[in-house]
Amino acid sequence: MQGLPNDIVLRPRFQFPLEKSKETALSSFEEADQPPFIVNRLDDHIFIKFNKEQIHFWSPQLHLEINDMEDKDGSKLYGLFGPNPTLWTFFMFVHFGVATLFIFLGVWAYSSASLNRPYGIQIGLMIFAVVLWFILYAFGRAGRSKGKPQMHQLYDFMNQSLDQI
Repeated sequence: MQGLPNDIVLRPRFQFPLEKSKETALSSFEEADQPPFIVNRLDDHIFIKFNKEQIHFWSPQLHLEINDMEDKDGSKLYGLFGPNPTLWTFFMFVHFGVATLFIFLGVWAYSSASLNRPYGIQIGLMIFAVVLWFILYAFGRAGRSKGKPQMHQLYDFMNQSLDQI
């Protein structure tokens, strides 16, 4: 199996072929449910996350999809690491809010400039919005670093589960 690169990106994806059939691979995860991991299966999808004792704010989870390969025997595994869906939704909401504020302030500054009115406050708030984006980026990078060891634990658990059959 192909390993993870040393630098894990925000939502790293990977894929590789399996010599096992789809059902054999899927059932290997159902039988491998062991602490500290919680394994859930929904059709061809496997969701692996940590139990409540091991979880922290930045804990990742692993989403796997296993499909049959049409032209060959075996199957193909697609994997995606991601944060807790609630956390991901919150971060996207905050980024959308900052972007909306930036656009609103830009329109307001343009309108004020067109009317020959002062627009320094709008420009200052736009600069603050850009600084806020950098702070959110740094916060996300710090969280990714904190969740990296658990990403490797999830990946190792996936490999162990697949190797058992």
